[in-house]
Amino acid sequence: MEAFFIFILKMKRELKKFLIYVLFLILIACNDKGTHNSLSGNYQLDEAKKLIEAINQDSINEIDKVKFVDRAVQIIQKQESNKDYNKYLFDAALGYYKLKQESKLNKLVFRLLEKSKIEKDSLSIAKAYNLIANQHINNVKNDSAYYYIIKAEKLFIRIKDSLNLGKNYIDKAFVQYYVNDLSGCELSSIQALNYLKKFNEVQKEYDAYNLIGICSIESKNYENALTYHNKALSLVYKYSSIQKSKMHYESSSLNNIGYAYQNMGNYANAIKNYRKALLAPNLLDESPYIYSTLIDNLAYSKFMLNENSNLPALFFEALKIRVKNRMYSSAILSKIHLSEFFYKKNDSTNAKKYAIEALNDSKKTNVSGDFLLSLKQLSSIDHKNSSQYSKEYIKISDSIQLEERKSKDKFARIAFETDEIIQEKDKLAEQNRSLLYFFVGTLFVGLLLFVIRTQRAKNRELMLKQQQQKANEEIYNLMISQQATIEENRVREKKRIAQELHDGVLGRLFGARLNLDSLNRSTDEESINSRFNYLNELKNIEQDIREISHDLNREKHALINNFVAIVNNLLEEQSNSFEPELTSSMDEKIQWDAIGNTTKINLYRILQESLQNINKYAQAKHIHVEFKTDENTLTLKVTDDGVGFEVDTKKRGIGLQNMLSRTSESEGTFEVQSKKGKGTTITVSVPLVQKQVEA
Repeated sequence: MEAFFIFILKMKRELKKFLIYVLFLILIACNDKGTHNSLSGNYQLDEAKKLIEAINQDSINEIDKVKFVDRAVQIIQKQESNKDYNKYLFDAALGYYKLKQESKLNKLVFRLLEKSKIEKDSLSIAKAYNLIANQHINNVKNDSAYYYIIKAEKLFIRIKDSLNLGKNYIDKAFVQYYVNDLSGCELSSIQALNYLKKFNEVQKEYDAYNLIGICSIESKNYENALTYHNKALSLVYKYSSIQKSKMHYESSSLNNIGYAYQNMGNYANAIKNYRKALLAPNLLDESPYIYSTLIDNLAYSKFMLNENSNLPALFFEALKIRVKNRMYSSAILSKIHLSEFFYKKNDSTNAKKYAIEALNDSKKTNVSGDFLLSLKQLSSIDHKNSSQYSKEYIKISDSIQLEERKSKDKFARIAFETDEIIQEKDKLAEQNRSLLYFFVGTLFVGLLLFVIRTQRAKNRELMLKQQQQKANEEIYNLMISQQATIEENRVREKKRIAQELHDGVLGRLFGARLNLDSLNRSTDEESINSRFNYLNELKNIEQDIREISHDLNREKHALINNFVAIVNNLLEEQSNSFEPELTSSMDEKIQWDAIGNTTKINLYRILQESLQNINKYAQAKHIHVEFKTDENTLTLKVTDDGVGFEVDTKKRGIGLQNMLSRTSESEGTFEVQSKKGKGTTITVSVPLVQKQVEA
């Protein structure tokens, strides 16, 4: 019954995988028909993300996974304006990296680099560098890998991205380990741990502990190796996510712990850890490398303890797995262990056979470590040629050490040159900034000087206009004063004449009339008629003189301050000096004596300015000036049939501003009505209630 339930669960799992696979195949088919063209940008990017994530499904074959990423790239590239474009492009490049599509990866990652550099997207640039570095690591191009790792490191430090910086240090540690820079590898791993401790990056933390442990074994610091390999193992037990991984981290850590004990000569503890590691289910199928390593290490520890059970069968089993899975370096190690085993069993023929096979295989793999181990083994079992093998061993060992030193120096030089490039770039950027600041400052100073000079010129112009206005007002007041004096003299003279007429002439005429009247006592008809006619004539003269006297007194009120005369003079001058035909009208009801001189001056100047503007700009043929009044308001209206202008768009000049200012001073309202080709009308209305009578 239990077996049946297990079978059902397995079937459900397989069915789920199959459905997911079919779903993504349908999605690709729809995409190929252009269905995605009708989707919004963000939705399309979500679909691209799902396609990239699908490559982690075991039920999908490698060919379809590549198609998924290809389709995702097509979708992403159509959304280049999206703010997350670089992020999705990197995810697609990472997908190609996982699928080992080197040519597609290179094309995409350099596209990402090009775009990110234009946009100064430091994070995307650094991540691209790191991805390029990992590609070089896979191709065993350690120099190039280290170069890009250093470039990524500098950028991650600059933008203070602790998470990606920690991951980058792990990659750096791997490269340093591959070139046997053990101290550098250990230092980079420790730096990675310092940055990753704030994040839940269990996998990377495990790699850091593991690398420190491996470097410690290589450096023969076995106690330190045990400490860090046990830390790595504790992570495995703490987090089920890596404990249940098909990478078999638990078995790997147990093997490393066992190997540390093995190097310490504590073979019993080594065997204990190896056997515990081999209990992992599906270990051979899912990780033949770890399984074969455990079998070979277990056999070697048993061999060192003289426990010959299952020996040399375990050695041969490990060798068979390694050869089958093309683990050439591991197979060479198995043959060296077999050579040691047979030599100890006094089987020099097999001992020499496997040692020579190991040496020949190491020449094919061209791995210096394998070659050294093979030479060392041959020198210890082939006494006849021991000296020759030893010399060759020493020669190659010295050469390897020299190469390692060169690699370390090269790495140091790469780091130094990268720093120099960055410093030079920063220096150049600083110089560019300084030049920019200088030019901006110079431009600002020049602009400021220009504004100051322009403002001063405007101020001088304004002052001149104000002085001119003041002078005009003084001239006008002088004209008014002069006109008032003339009028006062005229009025005085007229009054004197009127008094003379009234008191002198009329008095005498009145006396004559009385005398003549007395002659009326004559009774003859002729005298009576003559006297009567003469008396009538005297009455007529008397009446004429009275009318002249009254008329002289009334003219005084018609010419108060002579404002009307001054306006008429201005209009007459306009008609005589300029082409437009001028007409005017003035309401006789206007009580000029009730309006103060300030208001009269302002009205006169507004009229004068209006006529000047018409003469300068309007190109008018007709001008009409009108003064009218109602009970409370005096209105001046100046109309022309000139070219006009757009009131809303035209900037008001000083002339219009002065008109508006004068109107405001008189507590009135100012209005301009104009359109292009329709002429212009200026209307000024001032209240009569102000009655600002001035002396």
